[in-house]
Amino acid sequence: MHAIEHHRGSAEAHHHRADPPPGRLTIRVHHLDRPALVLGSTQPDELVDHTLAAAAGIEVTRRRSGGGLVPIEPGAMVWIDVHVPAGHARWRDDVGRAFDWVGEAWAAALDDLGVPTRRHRGRLETGPLGRLWCFAGLGPGELTADGVDGAPVKVLGQSQRRTREFTRLQTMAMTAPHPTWADGLLDPAAARTLTAGAAIDSTRFRAGLDLDATSLEARALERIAQAATSAGITGST
Repeated sequence: MHAIEHHRGSAEAHHHRADPPPGRLTIRVHHLDRPALVLGSTQPDELVDHTLAAAAGIEVTRRRSGGGLVPIEPGAMVWIDVHVPAGHARWRDDVGRAFDWVGEAWAAALDDLGVPTRRHRGRLETGPLGRLWCFAGLGPGELTADGVDGAPVKVLGQSQRRTREFTRLQTMAMTAPHPTWADGLLDPAAARTLTAGAAIDSTRFRAGLDLDATSLEARALERIAQAATSAGITGST
């Protein structure tokens, strides 16, 4: 059996929600109630000016996976996490292959909406900006599509966290261009330390497409659930 859960709240609540009961694959769809700037697991707190963020009504939180900053806002992304229990048919010991099946499901969902994609099959590629912004880099299994001018645009970011009981596959598709409001919330000195002195503004990379978030969520959820079922799991709750 697999379970599907829908949660609404803050990014802080979503990132730090307790793991589901062991032994069952669980798909969690997260809906935001406010904009947020999410630090990567190893990024310093001083990277963000917390006073400016609070004045702008932006929540600042940290995830326990992934490397770069992710600015997110309601209606501008689709966020689905999949908790894969140890021993499940979709569990992979190889960290680099763990996303294969869920990435294929996302690609199928986007194709259903007329957006063909390409999966990144190489190693993690960050570069200076990728050490600062999550969507400026490319990791194994992440998806890009052609923008309106034909240039590649990253549309799906992924990260994972592992325990003995679960692999938590965190996936997010940007359904609007990467927001630039977060640039003004950075501490310039701390940001340039991460980029080794390179430019830090997010206009220097391409991420996010104008897509209907509700339609993409429905297709992605269906495709991910189908993929879980095809691994020998029947039914859902």
